Amino acid sequence: MRHFIFCSCLWVVAIECHLSPAIVSGEDGQLRVATFRTDLTPPLGSPTYPSGKPLETVETPLLAKGIVLDDGRQRVVLCAIDWCGLCGPAHRLFRDKIAEAAATDVSHVTVHTVHQHTAPYVPMGALELEDETGSPPENLEPAVIHHIAQRLGDAVKKSLGQFQTFNSIGTGQAKVDRVASARRILTDAGTIRTRWSACADPDLRAKPEGRIDPMLKTITFAHGDKPLVRIHYYATHPQSFYGDPRVCYDVPGFARERLEEKEQVFQIYFTGCSGDVTMGKYNDGKPQAREELTDRLYAAMEASVAATRMAPVDRIVWRTLPLVLQLKDEADYDSAKNRAVREDATKPGKERQQAARRMALAEWMSQPLQLSLLRMGPVDVMHLPGESMIEFQLFTQKQKPDRFVAVAAYGDLATGYICTEQAFSEGGYEPSASRVAPKSEAVLKGAIRKLLEVE
Repeated sequence: MRHFIFCSCLWVVAIECHLSPAIVSGEDGQLRVATFRTDLTPPLGSPTYPSGKPLETVETPLLAKGIVLDDGRQRVVLCAIDWCGLCGPAHRLFRDKIAEAAATDVSHVTVHTVHQHTAPYVPMGALELEDETGSPPENLEPAVIHHIAQRLGDAVKKSLGQFQTFNSIGTGQAKVDRVASARRILTDAGTIRTRWSACADPDLRAKPEGRIDPMLKTITFAHGDKPLVRIHYYATHPQSFYGDPRVCYDVPGFARERLEEKEQVFQIYFTGCSGDVTMGKYNDGKPQAREELTDRLYAAMEASVAATRMAPVDRIVWRTLPLVLQLKDEADYDSAKNRAVREDATKPGKERQQAARRMALAEWMSQPLQLSLLRMGPVDVMHLPGESMIEFQLFTQKQKPDRFVAVAAYGDLATGYICTEQAFSEGGYEPSASRVAPKSEAVLKGAIRKLLEVE
């Protein structure tokens, strides 16, 4: 199976390295959109993230929501899932199932998790490696993951019978009041303090909001003045409190579904580059805080919709670019060392499993990841892998100040955090949880500029 994936990636790269203007609809091409929605909640008793406790309570279902765009010559699929993360082959599995269902190439499919922490996280090796620890599983069983991915594919296939034509695209944005805040707090001593998603420390909560993107952006697909789909983009870690044995789509899910019920218009939410952005300044982890955060995010969605302005659209442009990010140059990622641990039967099962996961990561990261860009009318939507810092979203928007630029992060999370070089020099949690080298900043920014066709 791994050999097949590797060959597929090379085939995609061979096409995409030319960075052609992409496949676009003809002058008379009819634009169509179909929506899909399905419940991807794992079975009760499944391990929950991050505690590993068996799932006891489904506070809300975990949904996959997305669209299929069609112009008669190509199909593009955008999908957002209420899960914490999909790494490597698991992420590819979901894209493969969607591509097969939509009768399109996998290079035309992008899948992103919203990144709630009351939701599954599928790490490297979860599909391929046997658990030799003898302990209860900490992650979803492979059979469960495959079943859920197939359920998603079935929903996409069913949606193809419900295409609607559209001829206009809307853009709106609004400032979000008291939701996002910087997670990394630089002290006078030059060290980093972490303001987690739920923060009870009054001193940390009193610190300034910090560097964020305060704007929520909304893209609307419409037929004339009739909205068919709205897609929202906002950058913050989306969890309010977590760690108990439940699943929930949390603040963005509550706001998203409330607006869908009010408008009777299909709503999707993508999380932007939030690697160093949380709700910690405004969230003490109590239920009341979650209600207030939901209300504020919902208010921004309503304001963004109210500010929406429509423009005619007659074509779909889909561009892709391969991206190779090198792993950290650390002993943990030394292939020979990990292989020796993996093959040493005297080592504890957990240690051998960790070595096997690192070997799988090294193999996966030697292949290109995919960046993709959707361009329609005045809109550019950039799709990024990993848990990228806010810098990459702000950078992307600055490249095209005359266009409406939205960014979705949390694609393939095999990279872990994608940090700036400055963050590595400062230290703190994010660089320690990154799996890629500090020079990834320059590599990713260069790829973004190339994909946007910035001279």
